[in-house]
Amino acid sequence: EWIKMRSLRGTVGALTSIFVATAGIQALSAAAGTVDDGSLGEDPLFAAFFGINFGQIAAVAFGASAFAAEFHNGGLRVSLASVPNRTRFYLSKVAVLAAAAFVVGLAAGLASFAAGQALGGASTGWGTSGTGRAIVGSGLYLMLMALFAAGLTAVLRSGTLVLGLLIPLILVVSFVVGGLVGGPAQYLPDRAGQMVLRSVEHGSLGPWTGLGVCALWALAALAAGWLAIHRRDA
Repeated sequence: EWIKMRSLRGTVGALTSIFVATAGIQALSAAAGTVDDGSLGEDPLFAAFFGINFGQIAAVAFGASAFAAEFHNGGLRVSLASVPNRTRFYLSKVAVLAAAAFVVGLAAGLASFAAGQALGGASTGWGTSGTGRAIVGSGLYLMLMALFAAGLTAVLRSGTLVLGLLIPLILVVSFVVGGLVGGPAQYLPDRAGQMVLRSVEHGSLGPWTGLGVCALWALAALAAGWLAIHRRDA
């Protein structure tokens, strides 16, 4: 699965984009001074990870593209001919995807926070309460979003369709309801998962409970994906 993942240009490009989008946008924001003047919200810690709003789109694209490749030109039949045990095949693919997304997401979160410090654009420091949790949480959050997209792709068998569903959910629905503190909106996967990046209370979910809600979304999608792979013809 690792050989397959790193040999596909689209998948490698999406994985690289997680780091580039997260750290790059954060560096540009800090250089422009937008993090320093409070225009990114009332939570200084969350503002230090502003770039993750763009990195999560790349994470979704990575998860979708990694699984979508199996449904092109009979790729799944070839994979199952090599590994007839569908559960082993599915879990192996999920494990490699999760490990890659977490490592790159963790590096992106660290670089994002460091960029703000280096450019003087963040009002939080390395010793600020919650910084370590947010850096580790950024890797976990981006990993969960990639797994969420991967599970849906296994169900729908189309990366394009999954991107067409998730990108509007993240960019439109979450943006529209983002100002509504509390209520059902806080349980959306991206809104809940991003709680781990906050130092100021926002709704009834805490940092780890919010990430837990995001994990439930990802697990539900992965379970549905496993059922689809297990029961459908290749």
